[in-house]
Amino acid sequence: MQKPPVVSAQDWQQARDELLKAEKEATRALDAIAARRRRLPMVQFSTEYVFDTPDGPKTLLELFEGRTQLAVYQFMDNGPDHYCPGCTGFTNNVPATALAGLNDAGVTWVTVSNMPLAQIEAYKAKMGWTLPFVSSHGTSFTDDCGAGRGFMLSVFLRDGDRVYRTYSTTARGVDRLVFANSILDLMPYGRQQDWEDSPDGWPQHPTYG
Repeated sequence: MQKPPVVSAQDWQQARDELLKAEKEATRALDAIAARRRRLPMVQFSTEYVFDTPDGPKTLLELFEGRTQLAVYQFMDNGPDHYCPGCTGFTNNVPATALAGLNDAGVTWVTVSNMPLAQIEAYKAKMGWTLPFVSSHGTSFTDDCGAGRGFMLSVFLRDGDRVYRTYSTTARGVDRLVFANSILDLMPYGRQQDWEDSPDGWPQHPTYG
């Protein structure tokens, strides 16, 4: 297995300082994008969907739990007894303590899937998940969000009894939210996945291998 070259402390610090310049540029770029995101317009969204939950049927409005902002992660439905490894990995990285912090900021988190509730509950028990996870089975919610048979993160804002969609993202936009990936990106070998631009000889494997 190849390793990074060994250099003097002075040379290491010089290389680190050069990388820090690029990191700061990226941080400022992300701050600017976040500022644009806060200025996006919004579109009114139907509140007629009825979701199956462990506490009985709930509308989209009720999923807010009285808060003004709602983040929805749409977990792929791959059919009975088949579960998306990417969605599973993402959900494993959503800690209950983080959800409590979101609640304090006026944000409710819920995971939604077209899987029937019984299938969701069985998988939650197997994985040891405690996060809110409800079923949109039998509704057009997933299609109306544009997720189709895939996954997506959607953001909603409530104004009284009206609900508006303010943002959505998928693919790498969701990937960047995963805690483990953020840490692995700091490691010398990265995520060790074959799509990464790494030096020759670095350990790599298929993303879902």
